[in-house]
Amino acid sequence: MIDIILSVNKVSIRLPDERWKHIVENHDDLAGYYDIVLKTIENPDYIIKSYKDALIALVEVSEKKYLAVVYKEFIDDGFIITAYFTKKIKLEDEEIVWKKKF
Repeated sequence: MIDIILSVNKVSIRLPDERWKHIVENHDDLAGYYDIVLKTIENPDYIIKSYKDALIALVEVSEKKYLAVVYKEFIDDGFIITAYFTKKIKLEDEEIVWKKKF
Protein backbone atom coordinates (compact mmCIF):
# COMPACT_ATOMS: atom_id res chain seq x y z
CA MET A 1 0.00 0.00 0.00
CA ILE A 2 1.14 3.53 -0.75
CA ASP A 3 -0.34 6.65 0.77
CA ILE A 4 -0.04 9.87 -1.23
CA ILE A 5 -0.44 13.36 0.19
CA LEU A 6 0.09 16.84 -1.25
CA SER A 7 2.98 19.00 -0.13
CA VAL A 8 2.58 22.76 0.39
CA ASN A 9 3.82 23.08 -3.21
CA LYS A 10 0.91 20.88 -4.39
CA VAL A 11 3.25 18.01 -5.33
CA SER A 12 2.12 14.41 -4.70
CA ILE A 13 4.38 12.86 -2.06
CA ARG A 14 4.39 9.06 -1.62
CA LEU A 15 4.93 7.03 1.54
CA PRO A 16 5.25 3.38 0.47
CA ASP A 17 5.01 0.59 3.06
CA GLU A 18 8.71 -0.20 2.51
CA ARG A 19 9.70 3.33 3.56
CA TRP A 20 7.43 3.29 6.60
CA LYS A 21 8.90 -0.04 7.74
CA HIS A 22 12.40 1.43 7.30
CA ILE A 23 11.43 4.50 9.34
CA VAL A 24 9.99 2.62 12.32
CA GLU A 25 12.81 0.04 12.31
CA ASN A 26 15.33 2.88 12.69
CA HIS A 27 13.17 5.21 14.79
CA ASP A 28 10.88 3.00 16.86
CA ASP A 29 9.61 6.04 18.77
CA LEU A 30 7.65 6.91 15.58
CA ALA A 31 5.51 3.76 15.69
CA GLY A 32 1.93 5.00 15.91
CA TYR A 33 2.75 8.34 14.25
CA TYR A 34 1.99 7.33 10.66
CA ASP A 35 -0.83 9.84 10.16
CA ILE A 36 1.13 12.61 11.86
CA VAL A 37 4.10 12.00 9.54
CA LEU A 38 1.77 12.41 6.55
CA LYS A 39 0.16 15.53 8.03
CA THR A 40 3.61 17.03 8.60
CA ILE A 41 4.13 17.07 4.83
CA GLU A 42 0.66 18.54 4.20
CA ASN A 43 0.73 21.12 6.97
CA PRO A 44 4.25 21.79 8.32
CA ASP A 45 5.29 24.63 10.58
CA TYR A 46 8.51 25.03 8.58
CA ILE A 47 10.29 23.52 5.61
CA ILE A 48 14.07 23.72 5.56
CA LYS A 49 16.66 22.70 3.00
CA SER A 50 18.50 19.45 3.54
CA TYR A 51 21.34 17.78 1.65
CA LYS A 52 21.12 16.61 -1.98
CA ASP A 53 18.01 18.71 -2.78
CA ALA A 54 15.94 17.04 -0.08
CA LEU A 55 13.56 19.05 2.09
CA ILE A 56 12.69 18.65 5.76
CA ALA A 57 9.16 19.40 6.89
CA LEU A 58 9.01 20.30 10.58
CA VAL A 59 6.21 20.37 13.12
CA GLU A 60 6.94 21.52 16.66
CA VAL A 61 5.62 18.81 19.00
CA SER A 62 6.82 20.43 22.23
CA GLU A 63 9.08 23.30 23.15
CA LYS A 64 12.16 23.04 20.89
CA LYS A 65 11.29 19.44 19.90
CA TYR A 66 10.30 18.77 16.29
CA LEU A 67 9.00 15.95 14.18
CA ALA A 68 11.20 16.11 11.07
CA VAL A 69 10.09 14.44 7.84
CA VAL A 70 12.73 14.30 5.10
CA TYR A 71 11.42 14.09 1.56
CA LYS A 72 12.29 14.70 -2.08
CA GLU A 73 10.06 16.74 -4.32
CA PHE A 74 10.19 16.75 -8.10
CA ILE A 75 7.95 18.56 -10.61
CA ASP A 76 4.96 16.23 -10.26
CA ASP A 77 6.00 13.54 -7.79
CA GLY A 78 7.99 12.97 -4.63
CA PHE A 79 8.58 10.56 -1.77
CA ILE A 80 9.35 10.46 1.94
CA ILE A 81 12.88 9.37 2.78
CA THR A 82 12.77 9.21 6.58
CA ALA A 83 11.31 10.81 9.68
CA TYR A 84 12.53 11.36 13.23
CA PHE A 85 12.07 13.42 16.38
CA THR A 86 14.79 15.96 17.12
CA LYS A 87 15.73 18.75 19.51
CA LYS A 88 18.90 19.56 17.54
CA ILE A 89 17.41 21.87 14.91
CA LYS A 90 18.15 25.54 15.43
CA LEU A 91 15.95 27.37 12.94
CA GLU A 92 18.18 30.44 13.00
CA ASP A 93 20.98 28.30 11.54
CA GLU A 94 18.85 26.68 8.82
CA GLU A 95 17.79 27.79 5.35
CA ILE A 96 14.03 28.10 5.73
CA VAL A 97 12.27 27.70 2.37
CA TRP A 98 8.69 27.84 3.67
CA LYS A 99 7.09 29.01 6.92
CA LYS A 100 3.51 28.68 8.16
CA LYS A 101 1.75 31.94 8.86
CA PHE A 102 0.99 31.74 12.59
